[in-house]
Amino acid sequence: MKVLILIVSIVLPIVMIILQIKWTKIRILYHSLALLAALTFGNIASFAIYTVLRDNTVFMTNIHALFLNPLFLLTGAYLGIYFVYVIMRAILEEKAQF
Repeated sequence: MKVLILIVSIVLPIVMIILQIKWTKIRILYHSLALLAALTFGNIASFAIYTVLRDNTVFMTNIHALFLNPLFLLTGAYLGIYFVYVIMRAILEEKAQF
């Protein structure tokens, strides 16, 4: 499973690069999904921290329940892949300038 995660984290951004070269408007979709993912990811984390503070519970025990939230994991995974895509795209643009 670890190897699959590693391969997907490299292959998916490359596929995203290829698709955005072929269809430039897909960049808007990538950016929009990243915005929604960032808002969702941040809000889920904020609500979890707020709940811990409000209930005055043990922080380290309860906050780890956050990692059981599938939406948190999904949005975090997309953001990770998106960040790699953005970095790859920046490298390609820099390379094109030389």
